Amino acid sequence: MEELLDHSLSDLTQLLARRDASAEELMRATLARIRTTHDRLNAFVALADEETLIEQARTCDERLSSGQGRVLEGIPFGVKDLQDARGFPTTHASVPFRDHDPDRDSIQVARLKDAGAIVVGKTNTPEFGYTALTKNRVFGATRNPWDLERTPGGSSGGSAAAIAAGVIPLATATDGGGSIRIPASFTGCFGLKTSYGRIPMGPSDLWTNLDTSVTGPLSRTVMDAALHLDVVAGPHPLDPNSLPHPGSSYCEVLKDLPSGLRIGFSPDLGYAVVQSDVATCVERAAAVFEEIGHHLETIPDGPPEPGADWGLAGAFELHSELHEMLPERMDEFGRSFIRGVAQMGSMDAALWHGFRKRREELNRWCALVFDRYDLLLTPTVPYDPPAATGPLRAEVEGRKQPIANVGSFTMPFNLSWHPAATVRAGQSRAGLPIGLQIVGPRHRDDLVLQASHTFEQMRPWNDDWPRL
Repeated sequence: MEELLDHSLSDLTQLLARRDASAEELMRATLARIRTTHDRLNAFVALADEETLIEQARTCDERLSSGQGRVLEGIPFGVKDLQDARGFPTTHASVPFRDHDPDRDSIQVARLKDAGAIVVGKTNTPEFGYTALTKNRVFGATRNPWDLERTPGGSSGGSAAAIAAGVIPLATATDGGGSIRIPASFTGCFGLKTSYGRIPMGPSDLWTNLDTSVTGPLSRTVMDAALHLDVVAGPHPLDPNSLPHPGSSYCEVLKDLPSGLRIGFSPDLGYAVVQSDVATCVERAAAVFEEIGHHLETIPDGPPEPGADWGLAGAFELHSELHEMLPERMDEFGRSFIRGVAQMGSMDAALWHGFRKRREELNRWCALVFDRYDLLLTPTVPYDPPAATGPLRAEVEGRKQPIANVGSFTMPFNLSWHPAATVRAGQSRAGLPIGLQIVGPRHRDDLVLQASHTFEQMRPWNDDWPRL
């Protein structure tokens, strides 16, 4: 039965719809794979009762047999432990929140469930999604299925490890500075940071002022991501930033990439320090678009380096959420996490002014880029995945990293709201996946998906996954 999990999400929906496999078989295969990989991967941090899951799968089989199956009927999925799913704690991977038990689903989780998918459990994440290493005091470190000594990245590391290892066909992910694209790149998956507002956020107990984080698909194939997005995109009254429905299916337009696109390529955004084999691989991958008739041009400059500003804004917002606990419970948080958050008690108008000024400079740079080009290509991550427990790399091949480090290429487009995806471009000298980032104009998630799908057809990756 476990060979079912070698199929992509979109293939599994077809198998179940045709009754070539049952939802119960798929659920049993998923639970078996979780059991056999957990000690090595540590991707899941909470699971539903197995008998309850089997019963839910049988109910899905009844719907499928009667012709009433929904688009994701019987598909098991994992929920990142920064998002609410009724019946599971949302710990944020933080000791003070380990017993936090919400009585609601997030909007995205509710829509996936309404489409017939079944929540199996919660996937691991760094504390409050704060770093690109998935480790924490509550659940420990998640490991990369390509090399168990390395991290799958973060903050959606548990979801990425589970998808890449064939543990589960569907999982939720979020991206506030690269938290979908970094782990997708490190594990060879496809990941899409959607346009800001494309998938509604929340519900939340606090109004969100830091408008950088989005939810989005992290999957084995581009078609899987389009299917996921078709189910969850569209406005919601609890998210005032949520966008109108695009008016068409992402799956249906996936093959409609326009011809003769103008594509800009930036090897370093003007500041990033990139591992040499990563740079070579990504440059060759970008050339694929030129080979099929698009116009590729290297961009010589870049936006302001975003690392310090991104860290400042995120820490300030987290400090506002946690300040009532501090300093009395400070010792319960991870040391590096709380050190960064607590220093934001000294935020002043001058710091905030500087952040806003540089963000506008970034906005103007992006406006110039997308006035000249239809798409922008860059590496996704500058180097191979570091060790599972860190640290992140301070230098690459003897060259010092800028402060953004692992998020050098991803953070700008959270701050600017542009949709950005990562596709597997090849492998490094160490045999680890390398990602090519594809960035599109605001609200053109369709174009980013189309370009990603076209690249996937030219450089297919879905037959090459790690075996545990």
